[in-house]
Amino acid sequence: MIYKRSSALFAEAQKYIPGGVNSPVRAFKAVGGDPIFVKEAKGAYLYDEDGNRLIDYIASWGPLILGHAYEPVINAVIEKAKKGTSFGMPTEIETELAKLAVSMVPNIDKIRFVNSGTEACMSAIRLARGYTGKDKIIKFAGCYHGHSDSFLIQAGSGAVTFGSPNSPGVTQGTAKDTLLAKYNDLQSVRELVRANDGEIAAIIIEPVAGNMGCIIPKDEFINGLRQICTEEGILLIFDEVMTGFRLGKGGAQEALGVDADILCFGKVIGGGLPVGAFAARADIMSHLAPEGPVYQAGTLSGNPLAMAAGLAMLTELNGTPEVFESLDKKTAYLHEGFDTVLKEKGLPYQINRFGSMISVHFTEDPVVDFETSAKGNNDTFKKYFHGMLEQGIYLPPSAFESYFLNDAISYSDLDVTIDALKKLDL
Repeated sequence: MIYKRSSALFAEAQKYIPGGVNSPVRAFKAVGGDPIFVKEAKGAYLYDEDGNRLIDYIASWGPLILGHAYEPVINAVIEKAKKGTSFGMPTEIETELAKLAVSMVPNIDKIRFVNSGTEACMSAIRLARGYTGKDKIIKFAGCYHGHSDSFLIQAGSGAVTFGSPNSPGVTQGTAKDTLLAKYNDLQSVRELVRANDGEIAAIIIEPVAGNMGCIIPKDEFINGLRQICTEEGILLIFDEVMTGFRLGKGGAQEALGVDADILCFGKVIGGGLPVGAFAARADIMSHLAPEGPVYQAGTLSGNPLAMAAGLAMLTELNGTPEVFESLDKKTAYLHEGFDTVLKEKGLPYQINRFGSMISVHFTEDPVVDFETSAKGNNDTFKKYFHGMLEQGIYLPPSAFESYFLNDAISYSDLDVTIDALKKLDL
C-alpha cells in the first residue's frame, strides 16, 4: 500500500503540533514509520488519506463497539447539534443518560459526567481522598489511568518504597502519595497496605488491563483486592474506561463478579465523542460539590452532543445485549485462527483474550503483568505490525495495547485478517 499523503501530512503536522500528533501512541514511535492519517470511516473500515481501506482493530481505542459512523449515534448527534452545541447549563438529556447508565451497571446510585477518562480517574481519586480523609493511593505497574500527575509514577526499588515521577513536571511531593503494586500479585498489595497502615484512601486498577496488552486478572487476585479494601476501609476504584459497557452491560464488575466502590468510565459512554464519568454509591457521591465539600467542575461536562451520542449508544447496547455474545464469539474466532497460524510458524507467542479485548505477545512466558508483557520481542512485533498494515489490517501501533473488536467486523473480515498473518515472514 502507498502512504505518500499520510507521510506528507505528518511532516506538515510536526511543524505545528508537538511530535505531529495530539496523543503520543499515534506517532508510531514504538513501531517505526509514519502514522496513517484517516479521512473517514464506516462500519469495520478506516479509509485513509491515500485511499487505502483498512480493517480496524482499535475502534477508536474501544468506544465504537457497533462500528464507525453507526447510524443511530450519528443521527442523534446531528439532531442535537441543530439545537446548539454547548450551554454550560443543565439539560434533560444528562439525566436521561445518567438514569440509563445507573440502571445498566451494578452497585452504583449516581454518576457525574466529565470530558475524558483522565478527568474521570483524577476526580475519582480526589473523591476517594475526600471521602476517606486519607492521602495515599495504590496503583499497579502497567495500568494507565490517564495523564494526571498522580498516575505518572514509575516503580520504586522495592515493594514498599515510594514511586518516583516518570515524567518531567510531576513533583516528588505528588509521587510520595502514589504507591506501586504488581498486577496479579496480591502479596505486593498486602506489603504496601501494612507499610502504610491507615494512610491509603484507594486502590485503583484496570480490572481487565488494556495498557500492557490485554491482561486478565486472576480470580484470587481481584477477589483478594476486594477483601483487603473491605477489611482496611480502602475504596476500590475500577477504571472501566476501556471495559465499561464493552465486557457486558454491567462492564467488568458484572463480568468478574466483583463490586468496586467507585467506577470510572469513558469511551463507550460517549458513543465516540469526548466524554468520561465516575460513579459510586450515593453515600460516596454525596461528598461531591455542590452537595458536599469535594470540588469538581467543568464547563463542557455533560455536553449535549456527547450526551446524545452516549444515550444513543447505550440505548442500543441495552436493547440488544446479544451484541456482547456476538463480539465474544468473533474475538474467540480471531484468537483460534491466530493461534493456529502462529503455532505453524513456530514462534514463541502468547495470546491473551477477555471478551472483545485481545492481544498478541511474542514471548515464551505467560503474560500476566507489566514485567512479563515487557519481555515480548519488539522487533518481531514491528514486523508483525507493518506486515499486517501492508495487507490492510490496522492493529494498535504498540505491543502494550489491547485490540478492540467492533461488531461491524464480519467473519469474512476475520478470515482476511487471519490469512494476512499466514503470509507474514516473522
